[in-house]
Amino acid sequence: MSNILSDFKKFLLQGNLITLAIAFVMGLVFAALVKAFITDLVLPIIGAIIGKPDFSTLSFSINSSQFFYGDFINAVIVFVSTAAAVFFFVVQPYNAYTARRPADAETKDCPECTSEIPVKAKRCPQCTAVLTV
Repeated sequence: MSNILSDFKKFLLQGNLITLAIAFVMGLVFAALVKAFITDLVLPIIGAIIGKPDFSTLSFSINSSQFFYGDFINAVIVFVSTAAAVFFFVVQPYNAYTARRPADAETKDCPECTSEIPVKAKRCPQCTAVLTV
C-alpha cells in the first residue's frame, strides 16, 4: 500500500504533470482575457457600426417553433474574433520570435556526399571526407 502511495506522490510531483497543470490554468486565464477583449471591445465596435451589438434576440417562428439565429450570429462573431485575436496576438508574434532566434542545429550536411552528420564531426562517417570546421 505504501508503494502505491509513493508512486502516486511521484506521479503528482512529476515535471510534465505540473507543466500541464500550469498550461491548463494559463489557458483558462487566456480564454477569459480573449472573451473580455471581444465582449468589451470588439462587439461594441460592431454595435457602433451596425447599430446593435447583441444579436441574440433575432429570431423567427415556424409552426410555433422559435429559431434564434441571432445566437448563432453571436457565436460566429465570437469565434472569428477569437481566432483573429489568437492569430494576431499569439501566433504571429511567436512566429516572428522563432524566426529571429538562432537555430540550435545538431546536424549538418556533408559537402561531399550530402549525408546528415553531427555538427562537431571532423570527418564524415559515410564518405570519410575530411571536414573543415
